[in-house]
Amino acid sequence: MALIQELTRKKLIHPPKWLPDNMCYATIMGSQAYGVSDDSSDMDIYGFCMPPKHIIFPHLAGVIIGFGEQGEKFEQFQAVNVVDPTANGGKGREYDIFIYNIVRYFHLCMHMNPNMVDSLFTPTNCVIHSTKVGEMVRAARRDFLNKKCWHTFKGYAYQMLKKGFGKNIPARKLYLFNETHNVPETITLDDIKEEISRRGIKIGQQKDGR
Repeated sequence: MALIQELTRKKLIHPPKWLPDNMCYATIMGSQAYGVSDDSSDMDIYGFCMPPKHIIFPHLAGVIIGFGEQGEKFEQFQAVNVVDPTANGGKGREYDIFIYNIVRYFHLCMHMNPNMVDSLFTPTNCVIHSTKVGEMVRAARRDFLNKKCWHTFKGYAYQMLKKGFGKNIPARKLYLFNETHNVPETITLDDIKEEISRRGIKIGQQKDGR
């Protein structure tokens, strides 16, 4: 049984009643996908579903945008900190779940949302559910890629660096991803290592020194 259906059956999540049977694609993300998790790590699930046609095409139900009742809408379902005590061999598992309307999902992918794009490029063993529609979308995943990725992924990387280096470091000192776009024409791994070394950051070290 698919994970979303199983969690719904156990009444641990409460998505729209049509959603569990209309899932197109779901994949594991985060630490589980990147191989840096342990038994206590939560599991991030991203995916998309196919809503009933009256939600995707509201005019078929007689809805006129801006006039009268607008009918049922759905862009995404999310449930965080969902704990299934019977999962993970009885050790329990915590889930963060994000399921999107296929139209919204495509829109975010087109605009190079890092999480959405990443969800299409996870290792195949991380894909926990995929219909023929999901397989078609994943097979065409490179068609979504465009030059907007420069801004969105740079911004995401900048935020992660800022988070890792500490909030008190002036933003413009993160010269590799600064807000003025004064980025060197070429950046090598040695450049990044030198900057990390200059700041005294030890990779993998937490703020409390563990």
